[in-house]
Amino acid sequence: MSVSRLQHITKIGVEQMGDLADSLRNPAVLRLENLDTNIPPPASAIEVTRRAATDDDANSYLPFLGMDSIRQAASRLVGDRCGHDYDWKTECIISAGGLSGVLNVLLATLEAGDEVLMTDPTYVGLINRVRLAGGVPRFVPLVPSASGWKLDTAALERIDPNPVTAALLMSPSMPTGAVFTAAEWSALAAFCRRADCWLINNTAMERLLFDGRAVIHPASLPDMRERVITVGSASKEYRMIGWRVGWIVGPAGIIADVARVSISNVVCQTGIAMDAVATAINDKNDGIAGSIAELQARRDLILHELAAFRAIPPHGGWSLLVDVSPLGIDGQTASRRLLESGDIAATAMINWGSKRCVNFLRIVYSNESLHRLKGIGNRFRRALL
Repeated sequence: MSVSRLQHITKIGVEQMGDLADSLRNPAVLRLENLDTNIPPPASAIEVTRRAATDDDANSYLPFLGMDSIRQAASRLVGDRCGHDYDWKTECIISAGGLSGVLNVLLATLEAGDEVLMTDPTYVGLINRVRLAGGVPRFVPLVPSASGWKLDTAALERIDPNPVTAALLMSPSMPTGAVFTAAEWSALAAFCRRADCWLINNTAMERLLFDGRAVIHPASLPDMRERVITVGSASKEYRMIGWRVGWIVGPAGIIADVARVSISNVVCQTGIAMDAVATAINDKNDGIAGSIAELQARRDLILHELAAFRAIPPHGGWSLLVDVSPLGIDGQTASRRLLESGDIAATAMINWGSKRCVNFLRIVYSNESLHRLKGIGNRFRRALL
């Protein structure tokens, strides 16, 4: 029998679909089920990584909280986004990837039974980490429409703030690609003030915004600097998934607690990767602008080809959702049919929020180029209509 902390920990779905797609060994299958990417990392970061592989200083447990270079770079990066200065020595530590950082923050902020505000749908890996830390997800809906997703601010107003200890938020969000507007960020910040809670800002895709949208960092809002804990990562914006480097930036008191958790958890980060990530952050040729343009072009192609289906436009990020309920099926059925009859690997959204998530299928467009995505509409029609 599993221990009690695993009672509500669900499968992600991506791991199952990824293994199934791998087992087919069929190059015709569109790999739209996971967040790998074929957009290369910054060349400067790759070169620094090569050198680090033979650098004895990089083959080390020390320093436990991260190399000075990456702590300094990450502190500046977050500070530039929100307009505040952060002391890299006391207000920034490095984690072994963004999700490791999220879990460490949750372990440092939650008591058993504390509620955590999250959007619905949201990445099930985040939901599972809240539960592992003893928290209880409190969902506020994202409402889909033909123009994209909007935060249900009326529903937010109805949520009792008293049991909420933290809000775990992401913009662009996974898996929806929802991007909070200034008004939505204002409403979320107001809720956090009423709840007197932390706002854990997962910025993994913060700058991957479409149609000219601008970054809004919640720490830039009035009286929020001391409430916001920023968790960032090299995986998405810098396309450095395998480096496993993230950062946590926030007020010194809570960062000291997160550091205690971090040393007791993963202990240290990937030594040969940290200087490379610092290089990527500091490199003006980081490739982010080109990545955004490519991802937006892929999004536009998919939305055009799936015009006969209910695909909800994302405003940023690497993925979008298709509501298959008008077809009289659920996401799991659509996922199975697409793999069997359309050569498409896509993940159903069961467990990715409330019960309504069974209606959705996720399409990830970060790892398939435009020439491969052309014809996706025909594949959908062949499998689902």
